[in-house]
Amino acid sequence: MPLFEIETRAHIVIANADDEAQARGILAEYYPTEEAIRISKRPRNLWVISKAALGITPEGIDPCNVARECLAKASGDKVHAIRLYMQETGTDLERAKKTIESNMMIGW
Repeated sequence: MPLFEIETRAHIVIANADDEAQARGILAEYYPTEEAIRISKRPRNLWVISKAALGITPEGIDPCNVARECLAKASGDKVHAIRLYMQETGTDLERAKKTIESNMMIGW
């Protein structure tokens, strides 16, 4: 059974449904006050959420240490260090930029 992503003003609901009409019915059943803004059929039958996108880092990983290692590998080149940090952690551009720049300011 396919997965549907149903976006409302307050939620993103992931539901198994045969078609869009059934997905709308599921939303109406569980969130009757919510209106669907967008409904998309997922291309696969799985859903993945990046922990880094949610700001959750694995235990034992210090973002500052990773940022300093990336700066060292990049020989202080900020743009290259940001790219390395994104590859290393799976973080988005904005968070990587903030982390690298913060570590540059404190004298990595």
